[in-house]
Amino acid sequence: MTDMLPNLLKNRAYLTPNREAIVYRNQRLSFRELYERAYQHAGILAGYGVNEFEYVGFLVKSDIETVIHLLALQVIGAKAVLLNNRLTSSELIYQINDAKVKFLITEQEFEEKGKSIEEEISITVIDKGKLDHSKYIQPMEIEQIDLNKVCSIMYTSGTTGAPKGVIQTYGNHWWSAVGNALNAGLTEEDTWLCTVPLFHISGYSILMRSLIYGIKIVLHEHFDENRILDDIQMEKVTIMSVVTTMLQRIEGISEAEFPHYFRYMLLGGGPVSVELLTRCMKKGIPVYYSYGMTETSSQIVTLSPDDSLKKIGSAGKPLFPAQLKIIGETGEEVSADEVGEIHVYGPNVSKGYLNRESHLQSGWFCTGDIGYKDSEGFLYVLDRRADLIISGGENVYPAEIEAVLSEMNGIKEAAVIGISNKEWGQVPVAFIVKETSSSITKEDISKSCEYYLAKFKIPKQIYFIPEIPRNAAGKIVRRTLREWVKDNLD
Repeated sequence: MTDMLPNLLKNRAYLTPNREAIVYRNQRLSFRELYERAYQHAGILAGYGVNEFEYVGFLVKSDIETVIHLLALQVIGAKAVLLNNRLTSSELIYQINDAKVKFLITEQEFEEKGKSIEEEISITVIDKGKLDHSKYIQPMEIEQIDLNKVCSIMYTSGTTGAPKGVIQTYGNHWWSAVGNALNAGLTEEDTWLCTVPLFHISGYSILMRSLIYGIKIVLHEHFDENRILDDIQMEKVTIMSVVTTMLQRIEGISEAEFPHYFRYMLLGGGPVSVELLTRCMKKGIPVYYSYGMTETSSQIVTLSPDDSLKKIGSAGKPLFPAQLKIIGETGEEVSADEVGEIHVYGPNVSKGYLNRESHLQSGWFCTGDIGYKDSEGFLYVLDRRADLIISGGENVYPAEIEAVLSEMNGIKEAAVIGISNKEWGQVPVAFIVKETSSSITKEDISKSCEYYLAKFKIPKQIYFIPEIPRNAAGKIVRRTLREWVKDNLD
């Protein structure tokens, strides 16, 4: 059958058993060792009652044991429900109930949350560091995987409305990996540095690509720009996934040019300034800007190496298996350079949300993001439709203002939202995180904005705050900022 493939981990261990699969701190495993460890863990989990029909929650950190447990589920065909470890117990309980999770794999750091969850719902909590090895039974190994079967569930960040569980099939992950390889190429020397959370699509997709490509992952439990620079040298890293704030910090401490073998930073998670991309270019840091989301199993649009210089600031064109169109207010596709909602189509697009009706329209996914295609078909992402500010009839995109603010000396981070205004309908306001030694004032910021922005785009209020609220993907949680403004104005 064309929709069947050999079990990914078992097949990878068969094809390249001695090739290094993962490095975490001082631990190194080949693909054969990784498979053997995952198989053993699969037998233990089976002894707890886990089988191919179960949805298993993961409330964990990113480390080698988490990887082994995630792959253990693939050995027996169970589904992983990846939970954001920053959420409260009540938020986690909502998602666990929604996914009908009966088993929760966690660890000591989240022991209190695990106990709170156990007190509220009937669930078996398994501490991944305290497995009962006596429970081991021979696992019912899945020899072939059906590309239409569910592999993972990830809940949307919930920046608007209640979180929904995005269904990701093995086929979604497979075609995402194929699309990336067809765009950026692939070599046997490739090594992917992963500092993004495994519970997020950017992290989990790296794990899946490791199995499919047969390349090594260098796994970090959290982002540390100094350690990253060290490992790029020591482990001969060729690829790294980043969001804008990560790229800013890496570029900020990079004094020498990146090594010749480093192929690219895969940048996602929101808009980036042309100035930052230009500085990276001068330092020999190749950046491939991309556009994607949980529903597209990582990026679906990426700037190719051939176009990275001439189309700086663009997200690029759809990956080979995917399609893209821009839909205007009338519901029809618009012409080049006209702004509308981004719609995507392809085998890496999720078939729907768990326990909900399909979100697709004739196979197309309406992203809720605003952008346009130029005359050559390159996508430019402007902002989320929900975040658009309409001031005096003019469309104001927060990302445009944030890009200007972030380039000012003395500003570490910036976020912009719209608030109600009797005269203009809405006006933009800015939230600023200053550099530690910065003495920049609100007046300095407003004056500088006058040079770069039209008057209606200049923030009408400026707040200095200690940090910008972000979700696991590094995206700004504007809802939190709106609530803050509302509480303080009330």
